[in-house]
Amino acid sequence: MQKIYLLWLCWYLAGAGTVMAAPFSWPNGAKAAVSLAYDDSLATQLDIALPALNAHGLKASFYLQLSGPLISQRLADWRAAAAQGHELGNHTLFHQCSAAKPGRDWVAAENDLDNISAVQLVQQIRLANSMLFAIDGQTERTFTAPCGDELAGGQAYLPLIYSDFVAIKAKTGPIITDMTKLNVHAVEVIAPVGSSGAELIALVKQAAQHGTMVNFTFHGIGGDHLSVSAQAHAELLAYLAANRDIYWTDTFLNIMQYVTAQQAGDSAER
Repeated sequence: MQKIYLLWLCWYLAGAGTVMAAPFSWPNGAKAAVSLAYDDSLATQLDIALPALNAHGLKASFYLQLSGPLISQRLADWRAAAAQGHELGNHTLFHQCSAAKPGRDWVAAENDLDNISAVQLVQQIRLANSMLFAIDGQTERTFTAPCGDELAGGQAYLPLIYSDFVAIKAKTGPIITDMTKLNVHAVEVIAPVGSSGAELIALVKQAAQHGTMVNFTFHGIGGDHLSVSAQAHAELLAYLAANRDIYWTDTFLNIMQYVTAQQAGDSAER
């Protein structure tokens, strides 16, 4: 009986230690951080998402494919977005993806990531950073890997650009559950397609339960490809704006700079 009691006591104390562990500290007492990001430099992002964000006073990140036609055609709009406090992130020059993976019939031969070396891709990514600097004048930046692919010509290319970026979104995944262990150069994102406003808000609430963050990566808003409806997007923004005391919504760059500083502080204390 005594042995059983000791086992139960050890289990209870271990559980209590887990429950009582100090949560990650977000600015102004927020319970979670929310990153709203938009990939591929699409028209609906400028025409629908950006005005909605500005109306609610929320900041977001736009990951630009620098060879896309809407870069030159709407350069003034991208510059205006940056001036309004939104982040312009790096999404490569040509959005190369591996054509060998299932469902990749749409990948053109010239944009097949399997046919370019990691060194060549890194050179292109650094050129894209220079182009972004010419647009917004910023020197610190984050990166989103197109299609979540991590190999170029069979070689891992993300480690080669760690020093070029504050943080990197590497692939899709669930809600982050432990900010102290987060690798800022391999952050997982949620890429909603066809989700309702209620479904998006549920993910935000889940992040608050963990005391962590949710990383949304949208594409089309009410149109274009891989889209969510303008209504669902609007419902999410309205919820975030109405609950600013609970959720810190900011650019991925600002959030990751904060997380990096917090992680550095925790390491110093140890």
